[in-house]
Amino acid sequence: MPSNHLIDRRTYLRGLGASLGLPLLESMGWAEAAKGKSVKPPVRIGFMYMPHGVIMDQFWPASADSFLKTPPPALESLRPVLNQCLLMKGISGVPISPFNGAPHALELSTWLTAMLPDSDTRNRINIGISADQIAANYIGGLTSLPSLELATMPQTHKENQEGLNEGYYSHCSFRSATQAVPAETNPRSVLNRLFGKSDRPGQTTKTDPLDRPMLDLIIGGAKDLRRKLPQNDQQKLDEYLDSVRAVERRIAAIEYRQKEAALEKAGVAASKRNASDSPPIEIKIPVGDKRSEYMQIMCDLNVLAFQTDTTRVSTYIGSTPNGVSYPELGFNDAHHSQTHHNNEAVKVGRVAAITKFNIDQFAYMVKKMASLREGDGTLLDNCIMMWGSGLEDGNKHSRENLPFIIAGKGGGSINTGRFLDKIKGNQGDLLSTLLTCAGVSLDRPIGIATKQIKEMMNV
Repeated sequence: MPSNHLIDRRTYLRGLGASLGLPLLESMGWAEAAKGKSVKPPVRIGFMYMPHGVIMDQFWPASADSFLKTPPPALESLRPVLNQCLLMKGISGVPISPFNGAPHALELSTWLTAMLPDSDTRNRINIGISADQIAANYIGGLTSLPSLELATMPQTHKENQEGLNEGYYSHCSFRSATQAVPAETNPRSVLNRLFGKSDRPGQTTKTDPLDRPMLDLIIGGAKDLRRKLPQNDQQKLDEYLDSVRAVERRIAAIEYRQKEAALEKAGVAASKRNASDSPPIEIKIPVGDKRSEYMQIMCDLNVLAFQTDTTRVSTYIGSTPNGVSYPELGFNDAHHSQTHHNNEAVKVGRVAAITKFNIDQFAYMVKKMASLREGDGTLLDNCIMMWGSGLEDGNKHSRENLPFIIAGKGGGSINTGRFLDKIKGNQGDLLSTLLTCAGVSLDRPIGIATKQIKEMMNV
């Protein structure tokens, strides 16, 4: 018999000091549901990275008309979900002058920041908050983890092109201009983190009361002040605003939970959903050293985190510039060395195989999302997943047409199933548009952004 008792969407399975968010059930409602309106699952946003660019004629579709019927070799594994994907040619990267000798230090670090490091402080991190962390500041307070950062390789690369800090080689997430966010490479540690182990089982931490009107005044006043400040002071104020905004979002989450608890106590059910949602996927830590199995378990962890609403923001660095090899593909040569192929057929073939391998892992993840029911659709329907690279062509280090794949409809905000081959925009424009589609309100451009890319949106 159906129950009228509403379970808080933040309810967790608990035991032995661990907790795991439940999937969406009939008796649950999402935090964003307004009173009197039908509830929708939230939009999640994720980013997956591969270095060194692609072999262009293996990646770009022959035409917009052929995209769905005859995808290029690199995208073959995405064929079952191409109608939920969007490709755009014409997205330029950040011009790297005066760091022309540092293409690999900048391909990853500019990927989600869409801006260059500060040229006067090259030996330390000083670049700008990344798109994923901007999203985490806005929507992270509604989940137990504001964001999830994953990587396949340790972030320990040692090199100093153009005197730039070595952290630029292996980080894409930056909490502020001067603080890189480390990524987790151990699947077991990620699983433990998703289970939310606490020091004292059964204990909850009380949050100190905070003054929302005071925070509103701070944010409003800071926005007015920003217009009058020089650029360096604007950056400092932006970092301050980001931290204040993160606190404000957490206050909103606390207030929602208090409201839901009061409704439950009064026996009032605010909303209901269908009970047809897929159960949480099973996670099995692989045994062995096959790169595909390792990457797929990290993708599974990302899916689980989104499926249980443990987080709504993720990044996954599939590999970092320089060093990595793919013996699973039948050769041990490093990815970077093969990208400088000078059109040698063997090396070109290897780079194409590496690109396809990485896209295959992305396809594994988004196809699994497409198979999981959520609300009136699938998990992928309510996600925005971006795969891409910080270079167009590793042989020439070009950045005019960066390769990106967007998968997922973002809750209906993105018009998928298309290849747009004449887009005019830059990396910042793309990131700004994606965050807008994810429901993140931006009060300033991301990096070099000047506009939103309306062609990709359902408007």
